[in-house]
Amino acid sequence: MVYLSKEELQRFKQLLVDENPRPGSVQITWDQVKTARWGEVVHLLMEYFPGRLTWDVTCDIFAKMNQTELCLQVQMELNDILPRLEPADTNPREMPMSMEERESDKIQEYKLHVIDECSTTCSKTTWPGNHVDFFYQEIERHKRFLPCLFLPRRPQGRQPMTVVLQGVAGVGKTTLAKKVMLEWAQNKFYPHKFWCAFYIHCREVAQVAKQNFSELIAHKWPGSKALMSKIMSKPDQLLLLFDGFEEVTLTLTDRPTDLSEDWSQQLPGSILLTSLLSKRMLPEATILITLRFTSRRKLKPFLKQPSFITLTGLGMAERGKYFRTYFGNKREADEALSFVMGNTVLLSMRQVPVVCWMGCSCLRQQMERGADLRQVYPNATALFVQYLSSLFPTKAGGLPGNTHQEQLRGLCYLAAEGMWNMKWVFDPEDLEHAKLEETAIATFLRVNIFQRVAGDQDCYTFAFMSFQEFFAALWYVLSSPQRLRNFQVLDSVHVMRLIAYPRRKKNYLAPMGLFLFGLLNETCALAAEKSFRGKLTLSNRKKLLKVAALSHEFGPPTPHHCVPQLLSCLHETQEEGICEPDPK
Repeated sequence: MVYLSKEELQRFKQLLVDENPRPGSVQITWDQVKTARWGEVVHLLMEYFPGRLTWDVTCDIFAKMNQTELCLQVQMELNDILPRLEPADTNPREMPMSMEERESDKIQEYKLHVIDECSTTCSKTTWPGNHVDFFYQEIERHKRFLPCLFLPRRPQGRQPMTVVLQGVAGVGKTTLAKKVMLEWAQNKFYPHKFWCAFYIHCREVAQVAKQNFSELIAHKWPGSKALMSKIMSKPDQLLLLFDGFEEVTLTLTDRPTDLSEDWSQQLPGSILLTSLLSKRMLPEATILITLRFTSRRKLKPFLKQPSFITLTGLGMAERGKYFRTYFGNKREADEALSFVMGNTVLLSMRQVPVVCWMGCSCLRQQMERGADLRQVYPNATALFVQYLSSLFPTKAGGLPGNTHQEQLRGLCYLAAEGMWNMKWVFDPEDLEHAKLEETAIATFLRVNIFQRVAGDQDCYTFAFMSFQEFFAALWYVLSSPQRLRNFQVLDSVHVMRLIAYPRRKKNYLAPMGLFLFGLLNETCALAAEKSFRGKLTLSNRKKLLKVAALSHEFGPPTPHHCVPQLLSCLHETQEEGICEPDPK
C-alpha cells in the first residue's frame, strides 16, 4: 500500500467500497474510508475481510487498477506466509455503534472540546520566542507513524492492542499523542474503529485517593455520565491514551488479587491504573502509552503483549530543513549547520526539537556579533552555559549576590538529587530540602527554567529534561564556602554510572555525564564561572578521569554502553593528552 500515490489510494478506496461482501466479511462504507490513510485502509481490510480474504481482496483490486507488479508482490508475500497464516475469526466484524441523534450531538460536543484543547498543543509550543515552531506541526517521521500505529509488525501477526511510544524526553511523544487525539476528534484517525477516545494523564489517576473508571472519564467529558453504559458496552471501540508516567510516584501493584475488572468499582489510583494497563479491566480496549526509556523496566511487566515504537527525534534532513527555516539565509544556515556537524555530541542533541531551536538561537546571536563559533563554543556544554546563564543576570538580577548563589546551589542540588533518584517532579518538601525560597521559585518559573505541574500548583518540574541534566552536572563543579571540602565530591560508583550503567543499553544519566565532562574544559568552566557569577572548581576532575581510565575494571566494555559514552565524555573536554597516564 505504501507504493500507491494519493490518487491511486483514492481509487483503491473507491473499488474497496464497491467490493461485494464475501462469506465472513462485512461491507465497507465510503464514510469509513474517505479520510483513511494507507495504514488505516490496511487495518480496515484486516478487520472486515479477515484472514486470507484480506490478501485476495487486495489482489483483486490491484488487478482492476492494472497494478500488475503489486499483484505479483501480493502473491509472493501470500505464498511466503500462507503456511504460517493464523486462522481467521469466522465471526464478521460488527458495524460501528449506532447512535441516537441526542447522543451523537453529545459526542460531537466532546470532540469540539478535544479539538479546542489539543489544537494549541499541536500548533505551537509555550516556549517564549519559539512561536509556531514547525517541528511541532510537521514532524514528518513521526507523522508517518499515525496511520500504522495499530498494524501488526509482521504480515501474519495480529493487531496490537497495547502500543507504547517510547523515546527520550522532549522527542515529541506527548505532542504525537495529542496529535492522535486531535485527528480522532476531526474524524481523521481510524474513524472506522474508535468511536470514543480519551487522553489520560497519570496525574489524573494519582491525585485522587479513590475513584472508578467512569469518574475518571467524567473529568474528561462532563456530559459522559448519561452515556456511560453505552460507552462501556463497546469497549473494543475505545481508545485510551496514557501519558505522564514520569510525573507521578504511583507504585503499580504486582498482586493479581488486587486488580479489578469492574469499571464502576472505587479503587486506589495505583490499582485502577494497573487494572487498565494489564487489561484486567476493559481487555478489549486499545491502549496507547507514551513512555521514556527510564520507565520501561517498571511498566513492561504489567503490559499484555505490547508493541513498542521508538521515536528517534529529528533526522538529519529535518535538522537541515529547520536550520534553513530558522536562519532564512542560506549562507548563515550552512555556516551554523557546518559547525554543528563538526561536533558529534552537539549533533546528537539536535534530535530533540527544543534543543535544536535553543542551539540555533545561541548560534545566531554569536554570528550576528561576528564571533568565531569554535572559540565561543569549544564543546556542546558551552552552548548550554550561554543560554541558561543568560536567564539569571538579566531576569533574576533582583536577588542580592549572596542569595543568588545560594539559590543557584539549591537549584543544582535539586536537579542532581532528582537525577540520581529518577525524580522529575518536585513537591514543596523537595524544594524546602533544597533551600529554595519562594522568590527564587517564582523567578525560575518566570524565566521558564521551572514549569508548574498541570493540575498541581505546588509541584514543579524542569521545563525541559536537558535543563535538569545540565544543572545536575553544574552541582559537581560549584564551589561552596559552607562545605569543608569546598565542593560536592563524586565517588567512583557515581562516576561509573555517568559513563555507563551495566546491563543497560540506555543510560538515562548519560547527558548529565556529558555536561559534567564538558565543564572540565577550562574555557567552558571560565565561561560558566563568569556567566553564573559564581566560583567554580575542577576538584572532581582527577576522580572523573581516573575512573574513566580504569572503566574496564568495572566490566568488559560493549558497543552499547561504556565505549561510546566514554569517548563522547572525553570528546567534550576538548583537551589533547587528557588521558595520558600520571607520571607518578
